[in-house]
Amino acid sequence: MVTGAHQCVTGAGTMTEITKIKDYMRSLERSRAALSRTDRPRTFPMAGREWDLLDGVFAPPFSASTGAAMELLGLTGPTAKPWSGSFLEIGCGTGIVAVSAALAGSDRVTAADISEAAVRNTAMNAARHGVADRLRTVHSDLFDELGAGQAAGERFDTIFWHSNFVLAPPGYRYTTVHERAYVDPGYRAHRRFLAEAPAHVADGGAVLLHFSDRGDIPALHAIAEECGRELRVLRSRRVREGEETVEHILFEITVR
Repeated sequence: MVTGAHQCVTGAGTMTEITKIKDYMRSLERSRAALSRTDRPRTFPMAGREWDLLDGVFAPPFSASTGAAMELLGLTGPTAKPWSGSFLEIGCGTGIVAVSAALAGSDRVTAADISEAAVRNTAMNAARHGVADRLRTVHSDLFDELGAGQAAGERFDTIFWHSNFVLAPPGYRYTTVHERAYVDPGYRAHRRFLAEAPAHVADGGAVLLHFSDRGDIPALHAIAEECGRELRVLRSRRVREGEETVEHILFEITVR
């Protein structure tokens, strides 16, 4: 059985490593553009279904990453499979992954996001697709508010986070909540997720992290080691995004 969160407080990465930050300025530009694009839709199709999109919420039509997450999890495409047990999504956004998990058979789904607009958006899509009876939304910074309105010590069979995998300088301060979906200053959120997630998973369950080679993979591994965690690649998928090919990776996190 996994015990409480391992405390890991040391820094990950030297100044030399920090200079290897990939594309954080470009990611911030994408964030700002996505909020004001004239072609930003109110609804959009994905995975054979129609989804609502609220202002201020990460827009899956403008990025291949949500579709990649669905395929990595086996919620769509040739690897699609039925799901069972409980499912927690951190950073739910529009709720595509959480709602799809409920539709695939998960009987208890919790969808959490630090953005209040994203929480509302997920609730809208849960109602749109008829799974509001088994999908709960929570306004939470990672795991902070999961205890509200539920039994103490609840554990989940699957915990999933499609992370904000682009590393920003430790001193960067967000100008909007929307930017939190794109970059993580100093990988502070990743450190918290690696340290805290195992305390919320059920015996025999899985903690899953969707990362990408746009992020700093060596820095992620260094943080995992400091936290007493191991990262195992479950599967990966290469996706064409504009003029680039990006590798999306699904890691399983275990206690070392």
